[in-house]
Amino acid sequence: MTEGYAPLQDQGLAEARPLAPGTLKKRSVVIAGHPTSVSLEVAFWEALKEIARSQGTSAAALIADIDEERTSNLSSAIRVFVLEHLRRAAVKQ
Repeated sequence: MTEGYAPLQDQGLAEARPLAPGTLKKRSVVIAGHPTSVSLEVAFWEALKEIARSQGTSAAALIADIDEERTSNLSSAIRVFVLEHLRRAAVKQ
């Protein structure tokens, strides 16, 4: 697990109703001491949090790990990570 991360923070006010899965949601995260914001669709945030829970870590720590390995922008790298994780899980079934 990567050191130097902080919990995710929602940008803006709490939503009065659930957001559609395709709605973009921006969150702030600190990676290696540097604050950044990441915009992902709600469905990707939910999947990322589920993956983190299944691995016994936080979403912020998982994002920091993805950041270390990425070759594209961070949002794209997270989406690809989630997609590949779900593909591997589907093959195992």
